[in-house]
Amino acid sequence: MANNLTNYAETETLKWLLNLVPDYSPVDTELALYTSSPGEAGGGTEVNGGSYARTAITWGSPASGAVSNASDITFPTATGDWGTIVAAAIWDEEGDHMLWWGPLAVSKTIATGEIFKVLTGNLTLTLD
Repeated sequence: MANNLTNYAETETLKWLLNLVPDYSPVDTELALYTSSPGEAGGGTEVNGGSYARTAITWGSPASGAVSNASDITFPTATGDWGTIVAAAIWDEEGDHMLWWGPLAVSKTIATGEIFKVLTGNLTLTLD
């Protein structure tokens, strides 16, 4: 998800870089899945129902303008069809602010009984 910061995150990053005191700094982050992609201003269609829930992300150490998940991100088993997942977004733990978004490299249809998992190191955020 290269350079796909939301407008909110871009503004907060500039405040931090320029020592202008950002409004908010998240403690934890969660991954959300979408059947219709969001964009810089948010939007999109997040999966809903079927035991879907945003899932916590554990990050590794940033290096050379990139950071990846340090452990698997495993969503609950779908108890109903989730549809075709085409994008993902990173949200703060409160669910108030979408921070980063991007399309999946390959769309994935999740049916009842299936589990969506992002293996360690496969979610990478980059700035350049």
